[in-house]
Amino acid sequence: MRHFAFALLAFAVSLASCGVELPSYRDQNVTIASSANFDASRYLGRWYEIARYPNSFQANCAGAIAEFSAGESEILVRNICLDEAGTPLGEIAGTATDQGLGRLSVQLDGVRSTEPYWVLWVDEGYRTAVVGSPNGQVGWILNRDPEIPEDRLTAAREVLDFNGYDLSQLERSVTP
Repeated sequence: MRHFAFALLAFAVSLASCGVELPSYRDQNVTIASSANFDASRYLGRWYEIARYPNSFQANCAGAIAEFSAGESEILVRNICLDEAGTPLGEIAGTATDQGLGRLSVQLDGVRSTEPYWVLWVDEGYRTAVVGSPNGQVGWILNRDPEIPEDRLTAAREVLDFNGYDLSQLERSVTP
């Protein structure tokens, strides 16, 4: 069970690379914009998943924690899957390469392809972030603390809406 949820990620990526269409939660006619003033060094550290769009690789996760740290020439990534009580079920690690303008390319261990990870918005204090992908198959609201103030949650939802995401499909996550 420890690695099961993350084995689904490899499966989902494999399906996508074979041309199998995964669900998109974003209107592709809307231009998506990443954060032009993104500072990768300020993004490092722990983030709690506040909300997400359903995806196959987190099917058994009620919530998640994402940790980013500095590597030699890349960003080290560690994602921890949580159950409904906030207890870790498993984790997956990898690396991210900063492509500029809030765009990261993520390579997870055991997954053959890299995936786009776009920071669409981060508040001035780097306390809340909105992440998505151009294809709209993933999207998250992240926060430095397990609890998010209502004003920043509202702002994060507005960013998703502005970028063409369907807010009715956004799910709240369990946080520890």
